Amino acid sequence: MTTLKISDRALLSLDLSEIAPSIDRWLTTEAKQFDLDLTLAIEYDRDPQDPRELSEIAEVRLWFIRLDACYPYLPLLLDWQAGELARYVAMLVPHQFSRKDGIQYNPEALEIWVMYRVFLLTDWLQHRQIADRSRLKFMTQMLGYELDDGLFELLESPNKGINEH
Repeated sequence: MTTLKISDRALLSLDLSEIAPSIDRWLTTEAKQFDLDLTLAIEYDRDPQDPRELSEIAEVRLWFIRLDACYPYLPLLLDWQAGELARYVAMLVPHQFSRKDGIQYNPEALEIWVMYRVFLLTDWLQHRQIADRSRLKFMTQMLGYELDDGLFELLESPNKGINEH
């Protein structure tokens, strides 16, 4: 497991430089394996009386939107067992918290995020000549979606990629 610390200063200035070297190093050396299991340690100073979850704080969410735009494959690298995928998605997808049921994502927003991510990551994996789609399929299962192999076959067939334009 690798823990990347994100300071208050980085969050408020939309600065990714604290974690970029670690992610970039993985991309250049280990990009055919998904055994990094990243944990993001968010150090955001706030009033102890503030009842909001981190995903409800606009500055934190905005930083994660920037992170996602620069590193769209990051969900594949997170430590899902530690809850990092659920927290990451909560930063990007509208949701509510329930004491009984935990995070309740907006169903339509989650479906759009999942399918966008499937399209984007299938292309990303294909361009890196990574044939194994199991981690991507497992990621969608963790979010409540079951993908058929036929979808990947359809997406990977000739003349379907964005680089053809």
